[in-house]
This record gives sequence, C-alpha cells and structure tokens, in this order.
Amino acid sequence: MALRHAVLAALLDGEFSGYELAKSFDIGVANFWHASPQQLYTELTRLEKEGLVEGRQVVQETRPNKRLFRVTDAGRTELEDFAAAASKPSVIRDDLLVKVQNADRIGTGPVIAQLEERASAADAKLELLGKVLRKMRGELTEEEFLLHGERIGGYLTCLRGIAFEQGHRDWCRRSAAILRERRTTRAED
Repeated sequence: MALRHAVLAALLDGEFSGYELAKSFDIGVANFWHASPQQLYTELTRLEKEGLVEGRQVVQETRPNKRLFRVTDAGRTELEDFAAAASKPSVIRDDLLVKVQNADRIGTGPVIAQLEERASAADAKLELLGKVLRKMRGELTEEEFLLHGERIGGYLTCLRGIAFEQGHRDWCRRSAAILRERRTTRAED
C-alpha cells in the first residue's frame, strides 16, 4: 500500500484540511499506516496534481486561510482499483527486534528498558483505541454495532489495532521479564 491510498481512504469521510487529516491519521489510520504531517502535505499536493483530490481555499477572518481537500471521482476509482488488487502479506520491520535478537551480545539493560517503554506505549494506545471504539458504537453493544452500524470499516481496523497492540505489549513484557531473569541468573552463577 502506498501512502496515497491511506490518504484517499481517510478523505472518504469528507473534506479535511491538512491539519485535520493529520489528526485523523493519528487516531485512526495510524493503526495500520504511519505518516508525518509533512508527508501528508506532500502527498496531498501530489494527489491534487494528479486529479485524485480537489482542494479549495477557505478564507478565515481570525485565523490564516486553509485549504480543504476531498476525493474526486478519479480518486474513488483509484481506491476501487486498489481494493480490487491482491494484497501483499504483512511483514515486520522493527529495530527493537534487531536489538532483542542480539541482546545476549550487546547487553540487556537498554533493551529491557526499551521493551518496557514499548509496553507502556502499547497500553496508552490501547486506551485510546478503546475510547475510539466506544465513541464509534455509541449506545450499541459491539455485536449490535457490527451487525447494524452504518460504517464498520474503521471499527474493524481499530479492532485489528487493539489485537496488534495487545500482542505487542504482551511480547514486550514477556521478553523483558525473560531477559531480566537471565541477567539475574547469570549474575548469581
């Protein structure tokens, strides 16, 4: 997937400024695609030049003017083509895994600390995702929402984000505990 598809998909929810798009990325799309605000602005410019999004200037009296973007028909066609194409299998690219793989050779202290930081970050993300899900479903139970909710795509991706964060958090905590125990055991020998 290219960033372009993530931006086009996010813009299906309506018109957004670059700032609003960055905020929506942080909450929803960041579960499966990370992009800095600078990358988003660059991609919006590229998509507008290609005719996949359309921008309009909004004049504001008390604030600087802003541009709002929306998906064009050509952008929807691009997304439809993307949705129809075969998806590539997921891969893990994480520098922390390289550090854990070599912890026996490079020292475990800093690696344990980073594992614990990641576990804490996953807890924070889980809390945020839980709030997002509760807001999306409103008064409905999850089962009711999944059967009768208007739009469940975002909900389903949040569920995947939760599963990922839980698995990552649990692995980080277990790995930190194992490395800590091995360090203690080796010190006693």
